[in-house]
Amino acid sequence: MAEDAKALIELAVRRFLKEVPALEPLKLVVGIELRGRGDVQHFRLEMPGIKVTKGAAADARMRVEMRREFFNVMAKEAKVPDWVEAFTYGQAKASGPEQFVKLIANVVERQQERQRARRAKPHAS
Repeated sequence: MAEDAKALIELAVRRFLKEVPALEPLKLVVGIELRGRGDVQHFRLEMPGIKVTKGAAADARMRVEMRREFFNVMAKEAKVPDWVEAFTYGQAKASGPEQFVKLIANVVERQQERQRARRAKPHAS
């Protein structure tokens, strides 16, 4: 039974924003393309808040595309470093204005640095 892509997109975005809360207020429309076996599904994600609708996003400022089966696993299990790796190695692709892509990458990178710093700090008694 195929899982509801709309619900999975909402789950993935909620999990991602929980780890990178600085992106929550970002006002952005993202077109999402999930490719399956001979099938392509299009979705529109509107932020802030998480509003996902089926269909092409003609007003999208950014586009994200990946294989459907890869997305299904990522939506349920991935943490921010997994997403970074997916975009770095091409399993997921993002396109749009360079300033948006860079902004999101910088915010994510800073959040990861804060997480590493918290883990590395020795606890003083």
